[in-house]
Amino acid sequence: MSEPLTREKANELLHKYVKADHYIVHMYAVEAIMRGLAERLAPEDIEYWGIVGLLHDLDEETCDWKNDMSTHGPVSGDILRKEGYDDQVLIDAICAHNPESGVIAHTTLQYAILAADPMSGFVKAVAQIYPDKKLASVKPKSIKKRFNETRFAKGANRQFMMAIEETGITFDEFILIAMDSMKKISDVLGL
Repeated sequence: MSEPLTREKANELLHKYVKADHYIVHMYAVEAIMRGLAERLAPEDIEYWGIVGLLHDLDEETCDWKNDMSTHGPVSGDILRKEGYDDQVLIDAICAHNPESGVIAHTTLQYAILAADPMSGFVKAVAQIYPDKKLASVKPKSIKKRFNETRFAKGANRQFMMAIEETGITFDEFILIAMDSMKKISDVLGL
């Protein structure tokens, strides 16, 4: 039996396996959103949900996702097992953020990570079109407006973002949670 995976250990793993700053910043953003979602959906599991967000792209620089997207997620599971963390709930949640991994979201945690991943990039993209490039300037209606502009941030999977509604959270509430959560770490995000 291995020791539980703490936020501190998860952060060490992140920095061991991911070197590019833009990936690391993205993973912190997703962690923040997952913590915000947990406050609403699973208040007793805020730390755990945060770890799912923090490690969701652990294999970003390790797996060959550009040639075989199905490897993105399962390779993170391999890394976690190798590091002594054989937590199938965690691994399945990480895999569920990429349906091509073979794990299709069906739990609240899995729907949350599926939605939080693209939402973090979408909120960042909206902030970056403001003159000051600050999250504090972004209004929820701006996010909603840009969401309906399919050419804006077209890499952000809107269907995945809408999956949040499978958790019982409306998309409008999700926008607020994501914005508020990311604002709490705006210094880390450079926004």
